[in-house]
Amino acid sequence: MSEAIQPEQPLCPGEAWTEIVRRSTLEEFSRAFAPDVVLEASVVSRPIVGPIGLWAFFQATRAMYERIGFTHEIGTIARTCLEWQGVFAGNPVAGATIITRDDHGAITSVRLHHRPFDQVVAFADAISRRLG
Repeated sequence: MSEAIQPEQPLCPGEAWTEIVRRSTLEEFSRAFAPDVVLEASVVSRPIVGPIGLWAFFQATRAMYERIGFTHEIGTIARTCLEWQGVFAGNPVAGATIITRDDHGAITSVRLHHRPFDQVVAFADAISRRLG
């Protein structure tokens, strides 16, 4: 009988991503991204393009969660998949964040998926009001 291979997971899932999102200035934040980075999310009606748009999105969302934390991380140099869970508006929310990088390590794409559906709708409404 063979044992299933268990990929290694970081000691603190999402630590590298959290460090980027928490950077205190747009300039520091932007260093992690390609100039044409795209954020696609289940809570926005269209993609957000460029570090400035991503900065605004993450600045707004940081204040919206009552609690959020990453539970699992797996990936390669080119792609990282993170699972997370938290609380928004007093209710549980969870999802996945998929980050892709170019050959130089710059983030080119962020895909952010929320669940359950009622939380997707509520979060989309709230972020829309915050971002205008």
